[in-house]
Amino acid sequence: MKIFSLIVFILMIAMACKSSKTKDPYPQCISDKIENIKNQPVQNPPIEVYKWDVNDGVFYYFTAACCDQFSFVYDSNCKLICAPSGGLTGRGDGNCPEFGSDIKRTLIWKDERK
Repeated sequence: MKIFSLIVFILMIAMACKSSKTKDPYPQCISDKIENIKNQPVQNPPIEVYKWDVNDGVFYYFTAACCDQFSFVYDSNCKLICAPSGGLTGRGDGNCPEFGSDIKRTLIWKDERK
């Protein structure tokens, strides 16, 4: 009987672990933006999303799909901050705050579809 109880206990733990959903390490609104990209045709070059850790907080940088398009930076609430690069000049929209040179950039997602 003890062995049966142990087997049932182990199976219950295994099922609980399997059913628990892994949460993305970034805000839901960023996950939603990534899901939206996944529902669009593949871009060339593939879109990448970076987490920017700066002194003032955390921001998310979405690369541009192609030529002369803006790359955008959002805050943790998905409020559009600015476009630091892209556009006709390649220098963005000119509305970015001074992020400084101490930005820790971490790739959090890249469109790997072909």
